[in-house]
Amino acid sequence: MHDFVMAEDSELWDIICDGPYFPTKAVGDLSLTMPKTRKEYTDADKKAVETHFRAKKILVCGMGPDEYNRISACEITKEIWKALQIAHEGTTQVKQSMIYMLTSKYELFRMKDDESVQDMHTRFTSIINELHSLGELIPRNKLVRKILSILPNSWEIKVNVITKEKDLQELTIDELVRNLKTY
Repeated sequence: MHDFVMAEDSELWDIICDGPYFPTKAVGDLSLTMPKTRKEYTDADKKAVETHFRAKKILVCGMGPDEYNRISACEITKEIWKALQIAHEGTTQVKQSMIYMLTSKYELFRMKDDESVQDMHTRFTSIINELHSLGELIPRNKLVRKILSILPNSWEIKVNVITKEKDLQELTIDELVRNLKTY
């Protein structure tokens, strides 16, 4: 969602994260402010309000009916985004628990004896992508080494060849999987 909004207009992302601008006016000498009426809006005020509604439209149009029901009571983009974050990522505590669980899955990950390289790669990528979406990044060379280490013993010769012939710092997961599929 971040990338989609940023591609439209980076100002929209700022509004989603920081909240909208509400045009106000000073009242008397008491340093008090109050909301302007629509008739009092300047062109800049109108543009700022329109930008907020553009951001809101992008968020709302990018979701299905269930998601919409979850956020329909939210008035501003910041509230919508917070509701979506909690629904999909959970609270900080839930997020940390998910990271812990996925990290354990990653560490215990093994290729099954009757599993194809492609199926193993799909399962592995799913775990890595979930970790990535929660902000946990694992360096590419560690991922490559992990795949090489989880292959069954019957793959030992191929693992040795790849380890000797390829620069594991530069080897991508896709190149590795392609090599393994060829074998």
